[in-house]
Amino acid sequence: MFGKILIANRGEIALRIQRACRMLGIKTVAVHSVADKDAMYVRLADESVCIGPAQSSESYLNIPAIISAAEVTDAEAIHPGYGFLSENADFADRVEKSGFAFIGPRGDTIRLMGDKVNAKNAMIAAGVPCVPGSDGALPDDPKEILAIAKRVGYPVLIKASAGGGGRGMRVVRTEAALINSVNLTKTEAKAAFGSDKVYLEKFLENPRHIEIQVLSDNFQNAVHLYERDCSMQRRNQKVVEESPAPGIARKLIEKLGARCVDACRRIGYRGAGTFEFLYENGEFYFIEMNTRVQVEHPVTEFVTGVDIIAEQIRIAAGERLSFRQRDITPKGAAIECRINAEDGFTFRPSPGKVTRWHMPGGPGVRLDSHVYAGYTIPAHYDSMIGKLICYGDTREQALARMQVALSEILVEGINTNVPLHRQILSDLKFMQGGTSIHYLEERLAEWQAVRKEK
Repeated sequence: MFGKILIANRGEIALRIQRACRMLGIKTVAVHSVADKDAMYVRLADESVCIGPAQSSESYLNIPAIISAAEVTDAEAIHPGYGFLSENADFADRVEKSGFAFIGPRGDTIRLMGDKVNAKNAMIAAGVPCVPGSDGALPDDPKEILAIAKRVGYPVLIKASAGGGGRGMRVVRTEAALINSVNLTKTEAKAAFGSDKVYLEKFLENPRHIEIQVLSDNFQNAVHLYERDCSMQRRNQKVVEESPAPGIARKLIEKLGARCVDACRRIGYRGAGTFEFLYENGEFYFIEMNTRVQVEHPVTEFVTGVDIIAEQIRIAAGERLSFRQRDITPKGAAIECRINAEDGFTFRPSPGKVTRWHMPGGPGVRLDSHVYAGYTIPAHYDSMIGKLICYGDTREQALARMQVALSEILVEGINTNVPLHRQILSDLKFMQGGTSIHYLEERLAEWQAVRKEK
């Protein structure tokens, strides 16, 4: 096992990784920007190194600075968390070439799954169901593109091969709009991701977003930790996540999970990862794989009892998985609300000093956050300041606990999206379960109109 790990991230995930390290008896190094010098994870780390100014490009995305921090502190491994450099194949390569262990997949695996065209081809070869679409990147010939779209059937979705996080996508509903949309997406993709390669898929009108969590070691041992439903989204960004997915037969999930496990073995996957799918009319369609820990991993930890971060670390240290698929039996239900420093309905960011901070507690309640009273939330980073997760023996109990927990939250000095979560948790259709990825956007428009009238 490692003696010391450098955490190349910030915020709640840095603190979460730090906790897992302490449980395993591992010392930690926190790297931080000037803006994060007073962060809780910096205070609690065994060592800390300032790696640059507030701008991410000069600190948390500064590969030489992170490698140097690992060298001067004699760290043995680097955990990238999520976001920032977590899915940067060049970073993974640099870490390992510099003599450190990268707590995640190999660089080649990240490259494979980071290119959506190659990833889709790999999944088709592994028998994982995929959305009908083009066989690889779209050709340059407009006639060929029109023929592909006609075969797939409108509406179609144009997607950047190197895209992610909901960016680099455009829905096309008519043949007349297709070629112009392809050209626009290619231009945007080149500017945003450095590659203008795009592909085409059938656009599903009312799907749900279902994902499968996997763990795989260096010895071809792999398991799935069942599913999460992440359908409550705004602009392709997740807002509320839960496990299990309401109303989907266990046999379907187990069959899908088995295919994901087989895919892990085929591509030589190492560490924690998530296969993301759209689900419509009883069918699953692969959309992408995230080669890192997910923001919503706590709901899976609650229902399976597996510490995903600790397992990541053990796998990177060369250990075998300590359990098999038959040892994992999901129990109960868990729901996660992402708490952001922003207005819950206009989504305007709200950085600043937190003057009061009271978080809920009680049975089945977990809060992952680095915030405390007196902490100043920087304006330079993502607005998420914490995650509230509630567990129950049933979904109904988890919902009730979340409703109570949200009613107890008190934050002053900044705005948060807690009012939005209270609205979602009291929405009848959400309480029934099984809403599509478009549902929240539709309800938001109604809620915003009501607020304007008041």
